[in-house]
Amino acid sequence: MSDTPFGFGLPPEEPEDGDEGKKKDSQSGGGQGPANPFGFGGLPGAGGFGSPGGPGADNPLAAMFGSLNPNDLGAAFQQLGQMLSYEGGPVNWDMAKQIARQTVSQGTSDGVKDVSVGPAEHTAVQEAVRLADLWLDDATSLPSGAASAVAWSRAEWVEATLPAWKELVDPVAERVGAAMGDVLPEEMQAMAGPLIGMMRSMGGAMFGSQIGQAVGVLAGEVVGSTDIGLPLGPAGRAALLPVNMEAFGNDLGVAKDEVRLYLALREAAHQRLFAHVPWLRSHLFGAVEGYARGIKVDTAKLEDVVGQFDPQNPEQLQDALQQGMFQPEDTPEQKAALARLETALALVEGWVDAVVHAAAKPRLTSADALRETLRRRRATGGPAEQTFATLIGLELRPRRLRDASRLWASLTDARGVDGRDALWAHPDMLPTASDLDDPDGFVHREHMDFSEWDKMLGEAASGDLGEKPNLKKDDGEDDSKGDETE
Repeated sequence: MSDTPFGFGLPPEEPEDGDEGKKKDSQSGGGQGPANPFGFGGLPGAGGFGSPGGPGADNPLAAMFGSLNPNDLGAAFQQLGQMLSYEGGPVNWDMAKQIARQTVSQGTSDGVKDVSVGPAEHTAVQEAVRLADLWLDDATSLPSGAASAVAWSRAEWVEATLPAWKELVDPVAERVGAAMGDVLPEEMQAMAGPLIGMMRSMGGAMFGSQIGQAVGVLAGEVVGSTDIGLPLGPAGRAALLPVNMEAFGNDLGVAKDEVRLYLALREAAHQRLFAHVPWLRSHLFGAVEGYARGIKVDTAKLEDVVGQFDPQNPEQLQDALQQGMFQPEDTPEQKAALARLETALALVEGWVDAVVHAAAKPRLTSADALRETLRRRRATGGPAEQTFATLIGLELRPRRLRDASRLWASLTDARGVDGRDALWAHPDMLPTASDLDDPDGFVHREHMDFSEWDKMLGEAASGDLGEKPNLKKDDGEDDSKGDETE
């Protein structure tokens, strides 16, 4: 999480005098102390206007913007005005984008800065994705899904993926924003319109700044556009981040070309799946939205926080957010929504893991080591993923990746590549959470073939409806439920 209360203002920087700078008296107006409720301490010029003994030390404005010098006041007031005048959706995405870009520009904690991608790196990524697609032809029946391949800087990744983050975060943020207006007593709400509007603007800014911070940090970790198992970038565009790939491979003792090829295989495999399973993207994003609908806001806690809100201690609201101001409802429907989402993520990542391993194992000497490294990386996540878990109440990582990968590999052995990939034809044909517990049972279970129904529906649409088909199971026996529709 950002150390800046609510993340307002630029991302914080360490004070020149280290820990002593953080321990200044709360009335001094320096740093991110209580005298600076809006957290503008990260702006340049700390220690100027409102600092101890400085001009305006007893001025209320100095207490609010104590860390700013006069040259910074205009920018600070402009930013505050933009925050409070925001009238868009539940998240201030303009602020999110700004904070994400600023976070990227600071570089990662290990000191690696973002850099523009040169022509040589563009060419290397394009060639790696092209070769990866050739290798994948032997490992899957799904054709190539990457119409183009690009190399992105971290800043370009932020720009390209924000629309997808909007789809993921807005449903939850909308519920929280509405709850922030509902905490006022009913008799006061009629006359508190401007206050409610301001609270919702504050909520939008709060989410915008926190999401922006998390996206900016995540931009320093990801190696492509599909790292979290969701298609975050534009459809049909395989993307890799050279600066992050180099950082990823630094301590592995693996040749740079092999690292690039293995990551290109994963990106190209994801692109095939999302391009040729047309219902998959909406299924995944719909599962996130369905999960979000079941989230309830703890209005009692929110009322307590707002009622006792102390402008001298603005960290209260962020602390409440971190501690879980909103939680998923403990209902069968919500548990089912969570199970669907976690299983879908695991199946996507498990399929990619199995297919990429089949393609890489005969060709790359480091295939096993790279596979294990990426499995662990996805299982543990990073600080940015933990931030999203706090903000939307959900960890976007496959808890059962290994189980799903074993199931897909068993299906390949039992039914071949075509039989395995045919399960993506319809969501009802995919394994469930219980199937991950008993992969052998699923592998040898008889499944309905939906292709005949698809053919029938196509003929009906064209007005050439023939005899109603009999659904057949995999072993060719008649299906006793063949007369039932989905």
